[in-house]
Amino acid sequence: QVHLVESGGGLVQPGESLRLSCAASGGIFSDKLTGWFRQAPGKQRELVARITVGGTTHYVDSVKGRFTISRDNTKNTVFLQLNNLSPEDTAVYYCRLSTEIWYFTNDDVWGQGTQVTVAS
Repeated sequence: QVHLVESGGGLVQPGESLRLSCAASGGIFSDKLTGWFRQAPGKQRELVARITVGGTTHYVDSVKGRFTISRDNTKNTVFLQLNNLSPEDTAVYYCRLSTEIWYFTNDDVWGQGTQVTVAS
């Protein structure tokens, strides 16, 4: 059974950075589509960034140029580097491992989430 564990969240001030990690057991990130999602209070969960098996990345417009998704195949870990954070980035961030190569499905595996809070 696949299990994902996120870490790296915390409380930071606007303009600061964080690096989120998502470690997988029982599954391999390099074999499937992987993504980072976030959910702010009172809002729907949204895709922040995704990385394909081939390493192609995609970002939601609001984080382009500030966030970077990457993958370390040797450690079976996916990262999300968050730079120049703003209060609008405050949310619980979730890692998601698809059961497919090209798209997300209802059978995907989610991590438990890690809280990111950006405040002065």
